[in-house]
Amino acid sequence: MTDIARRAGVTKGAVSFALNGKRGVSEHTRKRVLAIAEELGWQPNSAARALSDGRAGSYGLVVDRPARILGIEPFFMSLISGMQTELSGKGVALLFTVAEDAAAQIATHREWWARRRVDGVFLVDVRFDDPRIADLEELGLPAVVIGPPAGSGGLPAVWSDEGSAVRLALSHFAELGHRNVARVAGPAGFVHTQLRGDAFRTVAAELGLRTTTIEADYTGEQGAAATRELLERPDRPTAVLYDNDVMAVSGLSAAHHLGVRVPEEISMVAWDDSALCELIRPGLTALRRDIADYGARAARLLGEVVAGNEVEDLQVAEMSLVERGSTAAAPSDG
Repeated sequence: MTDIARRAGVTKGAVSFALNGKRGVSEHTRKRVLAIAEELGWQPNSAARALSDGRAGSYGLVVDRPARILGIEPFFMSLISGMQTELSGKGVALLFTVAEDAAAQIATHREWWARRRVDGVFLVDVRFDDPRIADLEELGLPAVVIGPPAGSGGLPAVWSDEGSAVRLALSHFAELGHRNVARVAGPAGFVHTQLRGDAFRTVAAELGLRTTTIEADYTGEQGAAATRELLERPDRPTAVLYDNDVMAVSGLSAAHHLGVRVPEEISMVAWDDSALCELIRPGLTALRRDIADYGARAARLLGEVVAGNEVEDLQVAEMSLVERGSTAAAPSDG
């Protein structure tokens, strides 16, 4: 600040006003100070800023999925990309880490808040009666849930309609003549998994479809194992909906190894569309939403919460179905 003040011919107080966007200096002086600061490569000191205005200048995200899964699952990479794009434009950092369970996440949230390392946090993979929500509300740590409002407690949520997406997929199967369908689901404890399951049963009943559901964990290994189990049944399904793209890709590979033709003998749909769905052969029909925009909207909403503004739950655009080579008319005996 001393260097900038000397170069600009103003006081350090004037430099402080200009750099922090406060009143007390003319617009001409503000622009001159900012130009000199940029020329000198000045960056705000986060610790000093936290002392002066109580802000850390960063938001936090803790995920309890194994790091090896996060490294290959496009959903989280796209979500984080959207968050980061929005936050970086506002000079806010994203503090990201992996924890082994809810207790570890709570401990991380408490440490971050005690040290004022974050101004707010994102919450993902919410469960019913999630202990993290009650703890965040008790702490007073600003937070946004990325998931259905049904499990968000008193926290604001950014969400997409699970039920309408399930209806898209099952209606597609039904239009192709499929009557025996299956779902390879994610972990049963997640709110979004249960909502998808409720919709799967309801819509299937409306369409007159027989259903089977196998729980998995979003990994390729379990996606393949679930697919093999389905295909080895005497009354095997002719269509399968997978709760993520990684399990769907592995399921397609498992079918190939068993000599089951896709889509001639079995059709497959993935939930969420990604480059993986396009690269494999045949390409996977998939439910698509703009995940990066999902993350950006969550970041904007958290910014409003941190600023102390009143906010409401935010529903993102509904999913669409991208048809590729993995779905076709049901076999004549299906």
